Amino acid sequence: MTEQGADQAIASTRRWLERIVIGLSLCPFAAAPFNKNRILYVVDDADTLDAIYEAFLETLYTLFTSDPQDNETALLILTRGLTAFDDYLEALGLVEDAITEAGLDGMVQVASFHPEYRFADAPADDPANYTNRSPYPMFHLIREDGLTAALESLPHPERIPQENIERLRALGTARIKALLEGD
Repeated sequence: MTEQGADQAIASTRRWLERIVIGLSLCPFAAAPFNKNRILYVVDDADTLDAIYEAFLETLYTLFTSDPQDNETALLILTRGLTAFDDYLEALGLVEDAITEAGLDGMVQVASFHPEYRFADAPADDPANYTNRSPYPMFHLIREDGLTAALESLPHPERIPQENIERLRALGTARIKALLEGD
């Protein structure tokens, strides 16, 4: 991948974070690492499951061997691989298994994002799907110690998913797409 291609993928991801994730308050924990530049952005053009798995392991290693003050969280952004949502879900299962096999349960979790993300019980055009739709297929690696502390600061964190669904349905797909496409 060219440096320009990686820069473009990061710029698109940052714009999505700023406008959708942070701008619509979908994740109350995203603004702090974003504003403090503590997100590790890893762009990879792998298009085979083996290469994607290797990129995931490398990202996981980099995250856990770096200072949380530098890399609080990480996004593995896939520019060519896992474009089909079903393929992405299969890979998600593999990377979650890798965390267990590495003995990292309780230390890291993976949040999933994909351009075609669709909740199992939702129609494809449901605005609620945008809670997990991103410009590229990506895996978000989250250090659980930081997440635990952040969750303790909220009065009712269990309400976040339902509130996000309601917020996005109230906005509607057209408004969400306008936010994503606006300059």
